[in-house]
Amino acid sequence: MSASSEKGSGKEVVDVASEKGSGKEAVGIYSADSAASSDGGIDDAWKFLDSHRDTAGADAVDLRKLRWKIDLHIVPLMFCCYTVQFLDKVILNYANVMGITTDLGMSGNDFSNVATFLFVGLLAFEIPNIYFLQYFPAAKWLGANVVLWGIATACGAAAKDYQTLLVSRVFLGIFEATIGPSLILISSQWYTKSEQAPRFSIWYLGLGLGQILGGAVSYGFQGMSKSAQLSGWRTMFLTLGLITSLIGACTFFFLPDTPMKAKWLSDNEKVALLKHVSVNQTGIENKKFRWKEIAEGLCDPQIWLIVLSVILLSVSSGVVTTYSSRLIANLGYVPKQAALMNMPSGVVSIFFTLLVGYGVRKQSHRWAWILACIIPAILGGALMSFLPTSNRSGCLAGIYLVNAVVAPLAVYYNWVAANVGGATKRAFAAAVVSGSFSIGNIIGPQTFQARDAPDFRPAKLAVMGTQAGCALTTILLYVYYVWQNKKRNALAESEEAYLSPEVWARMTDKENKKFRYSY
Repeated sequence: MSASSEKGSGKEVVDVASEKGSGKEAVGIYSADSAASSDGGIDDAWKFLDSHRDTAGADAVDLRKLRWKIDLHIVPLMFCCYTVQFLDKVILNYANVMGITTDLGMSGNDFSNVATFLFVGLLAFEIPNIYFLQYFPAAKWLGANVVLWGIATACGAAAKDYQTLLVSRVFLGIFEATIGPSLILISSQWYTKSEQAPRFSIWYLGLGLGQILGGAVSYGFQGMSKSAQLSGWRTMFLTLGLITSLIGACTFFFLPDTPMKAKWLSDNEKVALLKHVSVNQTGIENKKFRWKEIAEGLCDPQIWLIVLSVILLSVSSGVVTTYSSRLIANLGYVPKQAALMNMPSGVVSIFFTLLVGYGVRKQSHRWAWILACIIPAILGGALMSFLPTSNRSGCLAGIYLVNAVVAPLAVYYNWVAANVGGATKRAFAAAVVSGSFSIGNIIGPQTFQARDAPDFRPAKLAVMGTQAGCALTTILLYVYYVWQNKKRNALAESEEAYLSPEVWARMTDKENKKFRYSY
């Protein structure tokens, strides 16, 4: 390792070498000017590597074993967080057939409004969430919010009327606003782009598990004695809220803020991991907020194409999250049966999520796997819309197939982590994409109007139309990425360049001309 000063040019240049056997290989040059030009300098990962240049043994670390070790420590916590966030949402769906509307005297579109305003609260807090994720470690911020939304869920058990339930659900949405952005940022810290897709799928499986557990939990609480002090749906809210808060506390204390702060990794393992993920060229952590990155994000076509795609996709998600139990009950099933008959929806979600995660890992082509999920969802919407309710099997198949739309959201989240460089811009992109999920879920329940009962034909037709629109925007996004990559003549980065300024300086995907988009 050598350092030299070019005083004539006003630059300080540090040459970094890595030990390989008995020789040395130069792996990067950090220029003070390049840091200054990026308004905030170097990512914290570069600082850690700079202070551990002489760490011996990093090259001998087995990356496969290291990945497995990381998976065991962080993926279960992310999976649990995503499971309870969906479960806490979907229990309103099951409470709908457990007497909540009668107990609270709701009428007309009151239930739809309660479902909608959860996502209004979530959407409203996405913008402040950008700021908090920039200044607080994503893991700590996530853990604290999981505890708080667990409390909000439990408070729903104390609702006395439509207004008090509405307030508890709004606060649930506010605290849940961080789940998507936080998990996106955390995943991008620990894995390369190709490794992220299957990990996104794993923690995203929590959604399917939440659907399955929701049906089982609803069935169990419907069996409570009528003489119990709390009704079944109230006890369900209270119990799940307390479990959620416990998972939040575990996340707060046991999920490391960054790889550099993981107590269960040695210095050799930390250096090896940071060198490995440097190929992402998206950085690990930098707390300086840059308004220019927000401005760039506002003008970035890829972000708005993802936003539009997620809105269209999430309209159907809002339908299955809030009204699937009611649609099943309308086929002639009693509430207990409706809860159990909704459980296969979770199996469909898990199947397509695993299929997409495996497919992206093996063959890439994220856009094609999204289309592979949208086509069954369109078919499901057609079965729901055009078959008579007397055809139970066909209508149920339609309801189940619509759940294929669950899987593509993980791919869109993965695109944000993989294709958006710059800490502030990535936090902004994660927030607006998560917010677009809220917009779709606001629209979805509102397609169910009391005047359309019991068939709700307009809502079912909306599933078909929005999925077709999502397919179109996804194809446009693919074309945009191909076009952008063709404009870039940079060579692919190798892991030996892990200390180059393009990798660890605060550069966005637009500023870094060596950045390549994944599609």
